Amino acid sequence: MKKLLFLILFIVGLWVALMNFKGLATQGTYESIIVNFREDVSTTTLSEQIEAIASKYDKTLSLNSVYAIDEHIYTVSGDKDLINNLKHSSLKQYVDYIEPNYIYHALESPNDPDYSKQWNLHNIHVERAWEETKGEGITVAVIDTGVSRVPDLRQTEFVAGYDFVNDRNDASDDNGHGTHVAGTIAQSTNNNYGVAGIAYQAKIMPLKVLSGQGGGSVSDIADAIRFAADNGADIINMSLGGGGESQVMKDAIDYAYDKGVVIIAAAGNSNQNAASYPARYPKVISVSALDATGKKANYSNYGAGVDISAPGGSESGKILQETIDPTTGEAVFSGFQGTSMAAPHVAGVAALVKASGIEKPNEILAVLKQSSRKVEEDTFNYYGAGQLDAGEAVKLALKGQITFRDFFRWLRDSGYLNPRFWIDGGMVALLPKLLMVLGSYLLAFLLRNYFPFSFTSPFNWGLVLGSSGLFFLQGIYIFDLPQWPFRVMGSSIPELANSVQGTASLNPFLASVLVPFVLIAILLGHRSWKWFAIGTSLGVAGCLTVHAIMSPAVWAMPSLDVSRAFLGVNAFCCVALACLASKRS
Repeated sequence: MKKLLFLILFIVGLWVALMNFKGLATQGTYESIIVNFREDVSTTTLSEQIEAIASKYDKTLSLNSVYAIDEHIYTVSGDKDLINNLKHSSLKQYVDYIEPNYIYHALESPNDPDYSKQWNLHNIHVERAWEETKGEGITVAVIDTGVSRVPDLRQTEFVAGYDFVNDRNDASDDNGHGTHVAGTIAQSTNNNYGVAGIAYQAKIMPLKVLSGQGGGSVSDIADAIRFAADNGADIINMSLGGGGESQVMKDAIDYAYDKGVVIIAAAGNSNQNAASYPARYPKVISVSALDATGKKANYSNYGAGVDISAPGGSESGKILQETIDPTTGEAVFSGFQGTSMAAPHVAGVAALVKASGIEKPNEILAVLKQSSRKVEEDTFNYYGAGQLDAGEAVKLALKGQITFRDFFRWLRDSGYLNPRFWIDGGMVALLPKLLMVLGSYLLAFLLRNYFPFSFTSPFNWGLVLGSSGLFFLQGIYIFDLPQWPFRVMGSSIPELANSVQGTASLNPFLASVLVPFVLIAILLGHRSWKWFAIGTSLGVAGCLTVHAIMSPAVWAMPSLDVSRAFLGVNAFCCVALACLASKRS
C-alpha cells in the first residue's frame, strides 16, 4: 500500500508538471494533419486509401510537396476529431504516423527593414532576450565622440549629457563614431525604419570626450566617467582606448564602480596580446571582437585583460547602424568594424541583464561570463570567458525570479485565460481552481528553473525501478510457479534484498547511494543510458526518503534513529549525485 501511494503521488505530480511545464504545455495550433504512409505501400493501395478518405470524410488528401514523394508525406485539412478518427480507422495499417501539422511562427522580430542585415544581433540571439526585456529603465552613458539624434534614434530616449571637449551641454557628434556606437546599444526599433538596437528601450546619455578627429584626453574621459556616475548612468560604454596607465582614469573608474555602474570598454584594434587601457583596468569589462564567422577578428587585441568577446565585424561583414557622415553632418547608414563596435554589444546586453533585476557590477559580469558560449580551444585567450549570448544572459538573470510577464504568458499558453474555465462550476469551484492554477504554475516554474533533467524513456524507467519497481507484479500468483521472480521484479532497488530474503529490514548496501553511484560511473559516457542511471539515483532517493519517514529499519543499525539518519543522508547523496551527473552531461 505504501509503494502504491508513493507511485500514485509521483505519477500525479509528474502529470501535473508536464501538463503545465512551459514548452510541453503549449501543444501548438494546427489547421491540417500530416499522414505519413509507409514507404512499402503500393501506389494502388495509396490511391485506394486517398479515395476512401475523400469518400468518407469529404476531405482531399494532398502530397505535401514534390520533395515529399519518396517519403509518402501527405496533408489533409482537419482537426483533433479527424486525427482520432483516422488513427482508429483501417488507414492505420498503412501509415507510419498521423500527427498534427503544427503552425510555427518566427520569434519576435522587429519590423525594421534592414534588420535582416544585422548578422551581429542574430549572432548573440537577441530575439530570445527580447521575449523578456528590452532594457526599459536603464541608462547607458556613451563616452565617445558624442551622439546625434539621427532619424533612427528619434524614438530612443535621451537624458542630459555633456561635451567635455568644448565645455558645453550639447553633446552632438561631429565624427560619426559615437552615434554608431549608441545605435548598437539602443537604436530605435520596431519603427519601420532602418535597423535595430539591442536594448532599444534603454536611455542614452551622450558624453563627448573625443574630437571630430577621434582623439581626446584622459582627464576629459575621467570627468565624463564621474559625470555619468553622478547623474544616474547604470552602464558606461567606452569604445576608445590607448596605451599607458593613468591614475586619474583608475580613480574615476573606481568611483563609478563603487556607485554600482557597470563599465565596459573595447580591448583595442592592434592585434596585440593584451587589452589596451581603459579596458585593461580590473573593474572594466574588456571586450574583444568577433567576425561574422564567430572567429576572432584579425585586428582585435586578445590575451591579458580580455573578459568576453562580441561581434565587431570585418571586411566581409561589418556592423550596420545609422550614424552621421562627418563631412556633411547628414544621417547615413554605414558599416563599421572594430572592438569599438564589439563593446556596445556587451553594453546593450548588460542593460538587458540589469533590467532583469541583477544590480551589482560584479554580478552582471558573472552573468555575462556564465551565459557566454564557451570556446574549447582558446590558448591565447582570444574570447575571454566566451562569446556573448544575449538570450542566455537574460535567461540566467531571470532564473529564480517570478515575473508577471512569465506568469501571464504561462496563463495564456495553458488556456487559463479562457473565461469559461473560471465560470464553469460557479463560486464553489473558484477557490480550488485558483489554488490549482497557482500551485501548478509554481511547480512548472520550479521545474523550469531548477530541474535539470530530461523526461526520456530511460530516465523514466530509472525513476520507476529506483523508487517503487513494478510493484503490481508482487500480487501475481501462478499455480506451480515460484513466486520469488514476481517479488523481485516488483521491488525497487533498495528493497531487492527484502524480496529475496523475506525480511523487513533494508540491506544497507542496496538502500544507499552505492548502486546509483556504480550505475552512473558505468553509464555516464553513454548518450541515452546515462539518463537511466540519473533517473535511478533520483528514484532511489525518493524510496529512501519514504522509508526514512515510514519504516526506517536497516539491517545492522543499532536504532531506528540511526537508520533514519542513514537513509536521509543517502537520499540527499543520491539527489546530489544525480544533479552532478546531469551537469556533467
